[in-house]
Amino acid sequence: MKSKILLVDDEQDIVSFMKDALTDEGYHVYTAYDGTEALKKLKVEPDLIVLDVMMPGMDGFILCELVRKTVSSPILFLSAKQSEQDRIKGLMAGGDDYLIKPFSMKELKTRIFAHLRREQRIGDKKYNRLHFGYLTIDLEGYEVLYNNQPIAFTSKEFELFHFLALHPGQVFTREHLYEKIWGYDATGDSSTITEHIKKIRAKLTKIHAPSYISTVWGIGYKWES
Repeated sequence: MKSKILLVDDEQDIVSFMKDALTDEGYHVYTAYDGTEALKKLKVEPDLIVLDVMMPGMDGFILCELVRKTVSSPILFLSAKQSEQDRIKGLMAGGDDYLIKPFSMKELKTRIFAHLRREQRIGDKKYNRLHFGYLTIDLEGYEVLYNNQPIAFTSKEFELFHFLALHPGQVFTREHLYEKIWGYDATGDSSTITEHIKKIRAKLTKIHAPSYISTVWGIGYKWES
């Protein structure tokens, strides 16, 4: 089945160029030129969203936060803003990647392919176990083993550990992780993530295993395989 991509940008020439290039790659491409139109197009259930930051009315960061209430597909930001603060803001809003304008179509295609491939791996039932050297994560048995020794993770610790392991090298904010594991309607806050990471690391240290989860200061956490 062809993947569906939603392009959201107020510059119609750029949208047309991207649409032609991605259609040639075999994707089903949908377009929107502002935030309101983009929210309506979510009904097509896109597999990935390419989202411009600087748009009139509703900017990309605000739109991303609204989209994240109902959609978990990867979101790739496009922006002429190059500062670290803007990239962090994009991740905090729920984005998965950030590409600076001007960009090459080759790089855009590569990043889209990588995100879609990762999503496909997550959904593929044959990946019932993840292996990282001596570490094994049993997705069906809800069990983590290091050198065949089980680690007594709680259900939420397991879900957090498992989620990060499925996205090696990708940085997630505490807010994003909290929404993914506890859900949008949970009554707690993102500080819960910090406490769970501490407990996970403590349990790994106790059996002399690597921590696997690294802190990205000012942003959040990522899996180091």
